[in-house]
Amino acid sequence: MKPYIYGVKNGVHIVDLTKTYVMLKEALSAVRDTVARGGRVLFVGTKKRAGDIVAEAAKSCAQYYVNHRWLGGMMTNWNTVSESIKSLKELEEKIATPSGYTKKEILSMQRHRERVLRDLSGISDMGGIPTMLFVIDVNKEATAVKEANRLGIPVAAIVDTNANPDGVDFIIPGNDDSVRAISLYCDLVARAVIEGIRMGQETSGVDIGESADPVAEMMEDVTRLEMKSVG
Repeated sequence: MKPYIYGVKNGVHIVDLTKTYVMLKEALSAVRDTVARGGRVLFVGTKKRAGDIVAEAAKSCAQYYVNHRWLGGMMTNWNTVSESIKSLKELEEKIATPSGYTKKEILSMQRHRERVLRDLSGISDMGGIPTMLFVIDVNKEATAVKEANRLGIPVAAIVDTNANPDGVDFIIPGNDDSVRAISLYCDLVARAVIEGIRMGQETSGVDIGESADPVAEMMEDVTRLEMKSVG
C-alpha cells in the first residue's frame, strides 16, 4: 500500500486522501453500473465493529451481506450453501407451524435456526452467487477475496496501509478500523447501489423523476473524513 500513503506521523501511516478520492469514485461508479445492469452486490465485513454497520447498509439498499463469519466455499461451493438455505427455510416453516412437535423439539429447532441464521440470514434471498463484492478489511476477509478471484467476481474493498491489495479490482485506500470510516464507506456504497437501481429502472422505462448524480455529490463527504491507519 506504499503508493497510497501520504506520510508517517508519530509512527502512524496517513492515507493519501487525494488518491482515496479518485479510487473511491471509481469504485462507487462500478457498484452503481453493476446494479444498473441487474447485478447483486454482497457486502462483506465480519469483524465485530463492522458487522452491524455492514448489515444495515446492505438492508438499506436491498442487497446482501455476510457479517458474522465467512463459510469456506460460500461462493465456490454455492450448491451446498443453497441446500443449507433451503433447509433453513424448511426449518422456519416447521417452527411457524409447530403442530405435532414437542416443546423440547421446538426449542431445539429454534436454537439451531439461530445458529444458522447468523451465517446465512444475509444471503438467504440472494438466489445465486453475487455479481460484485464490497469488502471491509481484506486481511480479515482473505478467503472471500480469494473465492471471488477464483470465480472472476470483481472486488471493491477498503484496503488499509497494513494490507496487500492484490486481488482487489477496485482498491479504496482507507481506514478499515474506525467505526466512523466504516459507516461512511458503507453508506456511500449503499447510495451508489440505490443510484444503480434508479438507473436500471429508467432503462426499463420506469418513470421515477429526475435526480442529480449522487456519486459526484457523495464524494464531498469523503473530504471531511481524516483517515489514519497504523501500517
